[in-house]
Amino acid sequence: MADPARARKIADRIKVIVAEYLEFRLKDERLGFVTITDARVTGDLQQASVFYTVFGSNEDRQATAEVLEANKGRIRSAVGKGIGIRLTPSIEFIADALPEGAAHLEDLVAQTRARDEELARAAANAKPAGDPDPYRKPVDRSEDEGDDGVDVGDQAGDGTVDAEVDADVDAR
Repeated sequence: MADPARARKIADRIKVIVAEYLEFRLKDERLGFVTITDARVTGDLQQASVFYTVFGSNEDRQATAEVLEANKGRIRSAVGKGIGIRLTPSIEFIADALPEGAAHLEDLVAQTRARDEELARAAANAKPAGDPDPYRKPVDRSEDEGDDGVDVGDQAGDGTVDAEVDADVDAR
């Protein structure tokens, strides 16, 4: 098992070599606008997975996949010369699902934005249910200098004073 840092370096080098090979050395009309997005190498450095995306229609993607599969040996040979290790890893090309995932996320963001705008329009014309100011405000006793006839210990408001409240007031 190779060092994970070495495996990452080799994967990065494979990514660059494959991208340069596709851009400068592979001449095929069927090859679409290809971007090499990632490369991963197994721990024993025997297999490499190269991820790619193709800009264009489904036919362009299919044609590019056929070109990559047909030229896999030549690309592997270029990788072997470029990385200079004892055993050249076998190469597997995998179409990256990144654009489809990004398009799906963009659709979700657009739906969320539309729903937020709809809620904002509904909230603009909304009025609160109940009182306009539902919060209780403390009673300012300084304004009420006169006695309203209710004793401090009169919790029920019926003029009777609870004995427990009177006991608490006397204890203070």
